[in-house]
Amino acid sequence: MLPTLDEELGLADVYARIPFEELKLMGYSTKVVVVDGGSKDNTVELAKELGCTVIPQWGKGKGAGIRQAFKRFIEDGDDVLVMLDSDGTYYPEEIPKLVSALPESGIVIGDRLHGTLEPDAMTGINWIGNHLLTWLAVALYGKQINDLCSGFWVFSNYAVKNLRLNSMRFEIEAEMYTSCVHQNISIRHIPIRYAKRVGDAKLGSIKDGTSIARKLIIRRIFLTPHEEN
Repeated sequence: MLPTLDEELGLADVYARIPFEELKLMGYSTKVVVVDGGSKDNTVELAKELGCTVIPQWGKGKGAGIRQAFKRFIEDGDDVLVMLDSDGTYYPEEIPKLVSALPESGIVIGDRLHGTLEPDAMTGINWIGNHLLTWLAVALYGKQINDLCSGFWVFSNYAVKNLRLNSMRFEIEAEMYTSCVHQNISIRHIPIRYAKRVGDAKLGSIKDGTSIARKLIIRRIFLTPHEEN
């Protein structure tokens, strides 16, 4: 599953690097679902040309799109869902490594902070912010997580069915972690490589970091979302 918003510069390369044959040898049949948040460039047209299933999301924000894709995943009855950003920051070649590490009924998170950060992949402010938010998550919930804001996750069908989410924006990864804690879903961390993104960044350092911290605090008080959409 690839969330997109004006990612025509990175989408084709990410798609071309997905190791379909290796996954097939592992026993998986694969499909690529692009959930698009209202792209104004040629992202949707390109995704269709590549043969992807395109889901135009019903709300604005990454969280809204991911929750909609989760719903589609459950309806389709698939076994494993791989989520990564389509901006070239993550290495699709590492998908088999993460899938192989998937716990039964659990999830895997690609760990950038203990992996390999390529030059200019993450600004100093974002590096500090990622560490602080990860530390805050562990302090509040007591369950280990190495990289709270990673966008590279692998989910079992059981995990997706049991996540309780209402995030609309970039706080979605933080809420997925909190839901794993509350629902006792096991988490495994695998170090990954992280590269400089293609195109303009969508994540704002201060505003989005504050939203992520707020979500962590709110879900510590309210074990399930106040209102699910």
